[in-house]
Amino acid sequence: MRASDAVEVAEDDYRGTLRLFLDTADEETFDAWLPTGMFVGVTTNPTILERDGVECSVDALSALARNALEFDAVEEFQVQTWGEDSDEMWKNGIALARLDPERVVVKVPVTLEGIKAANALVVDGVRVTMTAAYAPHQVLVAASIGANYIAPYLGRMNDAGRDGLGTIVSMQETVDELESDMRILVASVRTVAEMAKLAAKGCDTFTISEKVAAEMFTDPLTSQAAIDFQSCAERMAPKPPKKEKEAVVVEEIDVDDSDDTDIVQDSDASDA
Repeated sequence: MRASDAVEVAEDDYRGTLRLFLDTADEETFDAWLPTGMFVGVTTNPTILERDGVECSVDALSALARNALEFDAVEEFQVQTWGEDSDEMWKNGIALARLDPERVVVKVPVTLEGIKAANALVVDGVRVTMTAAYAPHQVLVAASIGANYIAPYLGRMNDAGRDGLGTIVSMQETVDELESDMRILVASVRTVAEMAKLAAKGCDTFTISEKVAAEMFTDPLTSQAAIDFQSCAERMAPKPPKKEKEAVVVEEIDVDDSDDTDIVQDSDASDA
């Protein structure tokens, strides 16, 4: 085993099964957050495209995917297909996946037309996420066709008066009992506290906004500790050696008295 292989194995062991995605179509957000190495991928949907001003077309989304996949840590780009029926959703999904079949995951809503399109995509070797899930039984629908992910919307469940946390925990338990490799991709996450609670219950895959990502670094005690550490490091840094004063050498200037006399004499003569 090469040293690089050993490092890769160790990193996988430390990460465990955790997978974090960045929920955005904004390339400035890519530049700000993808270099951290925290995120294994990017997720988008038509709502995000509209918010971030990205055209909903195969060409525009292919360009966006290429840019995201250039970052070293990014393994996946999840993009949602669209269409009024299953045939159109399948056609657009195939076009999107063609860019990189191993790393582009096509998102499809958990609807009747959506499941037809998703099944056709899976048969064609496309990786699929069933999205906009709100109920535990939808896990059965997604698992039945061999979807790679199902994405429940936590925040929107809570907005609708449902128990978002409880529903997603139930979804995770269902997947575990089925012994399925499908992942619950928790979306519409509003706070890091929600993420921590779900992670403690076995949920290991989340897509989060830039705002929630920033919230992961806002603990005041951690911030103050970092300031204190830096102050101590600066105080204990090696002191630069003192510079020795350079001796000033004054050269003696020989004065030729005869020349001075001549000058004086000449001066006297001119005065006369």
